Amino acid sequence: MSAPDILKLHDDDNVAIALAPLKAGESVAIEAILKSHKVALVDIAEGENVLRYGQIIGKATVMIPAGSHVHEHNMEMSGHKVDYAFSSAVNPLPAPAIERTFQGYHRADGRVGTRNYLGVLTSVNCSGSVARFIVEAAEKSGILDAFPNVDGIVPIVHGSGCGMANRGEGYDILLRTLAGYSKHPNFGGILLVGLGCEVLQLATLVGERKITADGPMRYMTIQQMGGTQRTIEKGLEELTSLAAYANQAERAPAPISELMLGMQCGGSDGYSGFTANPALGVASDLLVAHGGTSILSETSEIYGAEHLLTRRAVTAEVGQALVDKLTWWEEYCARHGAKMDNNPSPGNKRGGLTTILEKSLGAVSKSGQAPLAGVYDYAAPITQKGFVFMDSPGYDPCSVTGQVASGANLIAFTTGRGSVSGYMPTPCIKLASNSDMYARMSGDMDINCGEIAEGHSLADKGAEIFEMLIDVASGTKTKSESLGFGGVEFVPWQIGAVL
Repeated sequence: MSAPDILKLHDDDNVAIALAPLKAGESVAIEAILKSHKVALVDIAEGENVLRYGQIIGKATVMIPAGSHVHEHNMEMSGHKVDYAFSSAVNPLPAPAIERTFQGYHRADGRVGTRNYLGVLTSVNCSGSVARFIVEAAEKSGILDAFPNVDGIVPIVHGSGCGMANRGEGYDILLRTLAGYSKHPNFGGILLVGLGCEVLQLATLVGERKITADGPMRYMTIQQMGGTQRTIEKGLEELTSLAAYANQAERAPAPISELMLGMQCGGSDGYSGFTANPALGVASDLLVAHGGTSILSETSEIYGAEHLLTRRAVTAEVGQALVDKLTWWEEYCARHGAKMDNNPSPGNKRGGLTTILEKSLGAVSKSGQAPLAGVYDYAAPITQKGFVFMDSPGYDPCSVTGQVASGANLIAFTTGRGSVSGYMPTPCIKLASNSDMYARMSGDMDINCGEIAEGHSLADKGAEIFEMLIDVASGTKTKSESLGFGGVEFVPWQIGAVL
């Protein structure tokens, strides 16, 4: 559009986005419209589709005159068919002109970490407090002062592990999640702490891994140790030994192919889909072109936009696997009296998003243009390089927990309303979708993608994000790390009966 205060994103769109608050009579508006909200460019008849990004985001519930505010008072979800067109738009990315590296921690299993933490990982909620006591005692005693290569000690506690069936979806998900964290390359050493009588036993979690007195993993139960105080004392002893082991690791050059990026969006707004999300998509493509891996998740928040991914699936089987995940979610919601279109959240709506279709179309843009190489269960080990999808709820901490369990050693999180969180042991880069929020929350935001709405190119902003990914992977702290986030954001997906 020619008007400087509104933006039409596609030739077929019948709405535009307000880049500034509009008063009645300003620009094309015939009524007041908030920044990042939608304005009708033409008369939209009752029942007619509302188009943004050249895609259907809903339908008009009444006749909407040109210049009107378009939001939940006059539009709603629409049921419409989409063509999955499996594998019809698979375009391999061009190889980079220059091979890049980062400075990472090389582990015995061949993977490379971006951090070097110690973890105190619990098998059950019943050992959560004692695990925190161990970490608090270790921090007070200053045991890490003698081990400068260790980044810190992370308590990984949760609310499950017992009162559940010892088989089935819920058990399998928790076991995969805990196993993924126990093997994560960002941990230089792991101490497993259980109560002793829980359903999810430490022996099952350890599996066939060999535990040695001088290796990177130790485990104990509170009942076997003889109670809280003796467990804390033994825990301090084990953490000191683990710190000495982990401290031997030093950063060394590693190929970009060893980076695995989890991509998230939360607290989105009307800007997210044309600033921060597609800019992250550019960075994701750069990472994938260098042989790395990027993970899109939040299955309930790609609903209605999945056809943009199935067309990029490397095979019809991969595309169908994604559709199957969405079918499971529809059935899951129906069993619990919920609907897939119960999103966006109140905060999203205040930011201008109206339907899950609109939110999903913006969320999918985080994936860039790379072929979809695989579809994975929640917290399952990701073994393929390239752009992949991991099934998860849309609740950010839960989704990120699954991505980290799957192996993500970097997280990039886009937000339009503002998000404060971190995900130790994996560093999280925060990308602001608009300049107002970036200025208001600059202490939490790492990059301002709102500059795209002010004339900066997506390509340049995507390159800026890619460079920050390399810097953070090499040790530069993110804002959330500097603030100390990451102690309470471990949220495994809980599913199944509580017994």
